[in-house]
Amino acid sequence: MPRVVHFEIHAGNPERAINFYQKLFGWTFQKWDGPMPYWMITTGSDDKPGINGGLVPRRGEIDGQAVIAYVCTVDVDSIDVSIATAEANGATIVVPKMPIPGVGWLVYCKDTEGNIFGMMQADAAGGADQA
Repeated sequence: MPRVVHFEIHAGNPERAINFYQKLFGWTFQKWDGPMPYWMITTGSDDKPGINGGLVPRRGEIDGQAVIAYVCTVDVDSIDVSIATAEANGATIVVPKMPIPGVGWLVYCKDTEGNIFGMMQADAAGGADQA
């Protein structure tokens, strides 16, 4: 079955977006040596589940009202710490933290570039006893 193998973040201000994701998740960014501005994103070591991605300057304006790309969800150790870190670095919460029974906690944020992304903390109880 097909799986997501790469993601891209479109940024009006690439440096601001890089700073945001470095501070929030510790991701590393490497400028691509190609004919267009592009940064390769490493989200973790190859021995762990997950995918790497890229960051590209946004082309065209967005209206700020609709999701204009795929929403990627990032696995985090602590949803509360990650929410605080995201907000401290310019994110806004667009769907508050909620339990997903049998899975964990989920929140959706908007990054400094207007992109919506999710963060998930695994919790077999789905946070039902902490909602």
